[in-house]
Amino acid sequence: MDHKEILRHVDHTLLTQTATWDEIRKICDDAVEYGTASVCIPPCYVKECADYLKGRIPVCTVVGFPNGNMTTAAKEFETKDALANGAEEIDMVINIGWLKDGRYELVENEIRTLKAACGSKILKVIIETCLLTDEEKIKMCELVTKAGADYIKTSTGFSKAGATFADIELFAKHIGPNVKMKAAGGISSLEDAEKFLELGADRLGTSRIVKLIRQEEATGY
Repeated sequence: MDHKEILRHVDHTLLTQTATWDEIRKICDDAVEYGTASVCIPPCYVKECADYLKGRIPVCTVVGFPNGNMTTAAKEFETKDALANGAEEIDMVINIGWLKDGRYELVENEIRTLKAACGSKILKVIIETCLLTDEEKIKMCELVTKAGADYIKTSTGFSKAGATFADIELFAKHIGPNVKMKAAGGISSLEDAEKFLELGADRLGTSRIVKLIRQEEATGY
């Protein structure tokens, strides 16, 4: 798989707490130069990014990030605010406590609420796989599918671990035909990126791939 093919599946990401506008603008420039799928950046920079990029690359941002235990109303407001500021893709974090409590209707309804807010815009659902059992991951495949979200996503990159091949293989067996997969967090080599795509992932959330292609030190998300 050539580098251009990998890059067109990459959400070029910078979500650190210390991210400055100069750093965000740099990843926007990188995304345009290398033809990534989107830039994934903190909500406070969405309007600046959208104005700066002028439609050249879609702007993606995060909601309920990274812990997921805000109220549904707060997440809905975040989503609508981000869309109003120019975001075209939303990556939301589920309420993991609700999932572990078996409060599946609340989890599904929250996803459904945010998808309704997104309308035709893309909604990706982060389930933080490193904190879940396989049974919980399978349940989330079902709930994401039923709620009508566009993607199931492995990880925030801010917990104990990121994407694994095993999780993408598990997702592929249990998601519905309307749901795509995003692997995120800890993708540290071009070989791993290619493997995730071969297993069926449609997006890769990472800050490292562009650095690897430029043969720079690949640190970060």
